[in-house]
Amino acid sequence: MRICDLYQSGKTLLSMEVFPPKDGVLPLSELAAHNPAFISVTVHAGGNVDKTSAIAAEIQGSHGIPSMAHLTCVNSTRASVRSALALIRERGITNVLALRGDRVAGAEQSDYRYAEELIRDIEVPAFCIGAACYPEGHIESDDPESDLGYLKRKQDAGASFFISQLFFDNAVFLRFAERAKARGITIPVSAGVMPVLSRGQIEKMIFLCGASLPARVVRLLHRWQDSPDDLRKAGLELAGEQVRDLIREGADGVHIYTMNRPEVALWTFQGR
Repeated sequence: MRICDLYQSGKTLLSMEVFPPKDGVLPLSELAAHNPAFISVTVHAGGNVDKTSAIAAEIQGSHGIPSMAHLTCVNSTRASVRSALALIRERGITNVLALRGDRVAGAEQSDYRYAEELIRDIEVPAFCIGAACYPEGHIESDDPESDLGYLKRKQDAGASFFISQLFFDNAVFLRFAERAKARGITIPVSAGVMPVLSRGQIEKMIFLCGASLPARVVRLLHRWQDSPDDLRKAGLELAGEQVRDLIREGADGVHIYTMNRPEVALWTFQGR
């Protein structure tokens, strides 16, 4: 099933992201029980898609849910990308999230600088291509308007839907979606939501992606700073409210960054 076709339903798609665990077991059965529209699988730094595509194949084969494999390019050659795509296709995966990714020290010389270049190298219609977008601008960019230009270039290159980086204020995403439409973005845009589970987690994500914290999240972190369990519960409740509000606002989709935790899916998918 091509994910771009799922967006034709006219309803807000609820989907989720998982990652290949370094150790332990990925609780796919518990996550799949919430019947997401699709599940995306991240790729480890360096871009090795073996585990990613194997998990994506299991999601489709054992749980009957469309899946999507992440594919990064900044540490890759065109030959390695062709090889990765061949493996993904061999395992029956037709949906790919095309990303630039983070450069790995000591990695081979890359043939790519931007995700747009990777998108152009992915065969359509053999694959349905998703891409990333940044409601508050890419952390390496000082100009949100130029970010919208790059977004349009990804669409023109062959992307058929976008999934956003995390944000904590729905108004930020909704304003971004309107600005994107005004710049010619016509494909669906899903909102990426990550619950607040700990202070350390949020501080790390802010440093990595530059997301801002609205006052209500700051107050939540302050109020429950000495009670991790209460902070986790309050963060999950807040994420559930965020998801329900995005659905009421008519978002094309909501993509939950589950961090492989079934309780995240439980809190964010209930009441949809």
